[in-house]
Amino acid sequence: MGRKVLVIGSGGREHALVWALKNKSVDIDKIYCAPGNAGICQDAICVDISPLNFPDLIAFVKEKNIDLTVVGPEAPLVAGIVDAFRASNLVICGPSTEGARLEGSKVWAKSLMKKYGIPTADSQMFDSPEKADLFIKEQGKFPIVIKADGLAGGKGVFIAHNLHEARESIDRIMVKKEFGNAGNSVVIEDFLEGEEASIIALTDGDYILPMASSQDHKAVFDGDRGPNTGGMGAYSSAPVVDYFVSKCIEKEILFPLLSALQKEGIEYKGVIYAGLMITQDGPKVLEFNVRFGDPETQAILPRFKGDFFDLLYATATSGLNRQMVNWDSRQCVCVVLASQGYPGEYEKGKVIRGLDKLENREDVIVFHAGTCKDSSGRIVTCGGRVLGVTALGSDLIEARDKAYQAVEEIEFDGKYYRKDIAQKGIRHLQSNKEG
Repeated sequence: MGRKVLVIGSGGREHALVWALKNKSVDIDKIYCAPGNAGICQDAICVDISPLNFPDLIAFVKEKNIDLTVVGPEAPLVAGIVDAFRASNLVICGPSTEGARLEGSKVWAKSLMKKYGIPTADSQMFDSPEKADLFIKEQGKFPIVIKADGLAGGKGVFIAHNLHEARESIDRIMVKKEFGNAGNSVVIEDFLEGEEASIIALTDGDYILPMASSQDHKAVFDGDRGPNTGGMGAYSSAPVVDYFVSKCIEKEILFPLLSALQKEGIEYKGVIYAGLMITQDGPKVLEFNVRFGDPETQAILPRFKGDFFDLLYATATSGLNRQMVNWDSRQCVCVVLASQGYPGEYEKGKVIRGLDKLENREDVIVFHAGTCKDSSGRIVTCGGRVLGVTALGSDLIEARDKAYQAVEEIEFDGKYYRKDIAQKGIRHLQSNKEG
């Protein structure tokens, strides 16, 4: 009898998790996803249960005798899904509520980093807009970074270049409450110069295993301009994370973080995502997340070599020290196709054409994010980020070219995408050659 797994969530990250479980695991009997999307439902059995409906999810897992549950998004983790599942003696990959505070509260995460000497930007925390405004005026130093304390879907971070922009950001976060309760307090921190990178690692609480490096593209427009989004594309690997930088990240960030969690008495069996700035003084933490990145996962998992179910099961059951992970030497690029207007208001229900042309294209995978089916059974847009068009290539240039060639095959009204995904990595490699 094969193994059964439930993936929780409905975005591009969850489609990548389902795809990897289906294509990079042996002896899998059934893959379920709650609630899924139009693409996920082609690769798994979708069940209409909200990721925050813990009682129904637990009942479903018991009814179907599911061996492992994998949580995609951050909201159920912060809300305590792992505690609820473990109280019912169910195997689930993810941190406890206490561990999920790493992402659920930037104030708490900053305090933990400061306490245990994990390198990050200097910062101050404020619970009122007046105090924040006074601090910014007294400092008079720009640019600065202003972050909503809680979960904001990757959109609650602002870089202010002057007092007007700083006040506008504070107003949006704390007064207008554009991100709800996430704006009850803010973190104001120094702006770090350098190049960003993402390191996703798995830990079973005793052992930590880094995955391949990647780089996200947060800003909506080319050249990293415009407001932050959930991510407009990613590539793996990130050339800025060479062997020496990766060893520094392990020694100064990942291992100290695991030690800090242990010393705080926090059981953590899941994903640790380190959003980093690679500065002249070494890597520094921009943020920690407690789940797979989106869209970094879409660029990392096509390169994974091994049994993905075994890796996640070992993470959830204290067996990670027995796992070996290898990576395809090829590079991977994911370009996000978004709805016009994202990350602001956008229209839904636009028919997506051209997906059939890419179904059997070699080294190309289309991960669905904001998609669903209309009453006629057509796949339509129903989110801000719609698709993650992903391609493997012998190097970043070939992977990028393949991804953008595939992008041209897909059409829907209002299709928007960045034209410069992976360009930073390509420039980095070219400058290294010239040097």
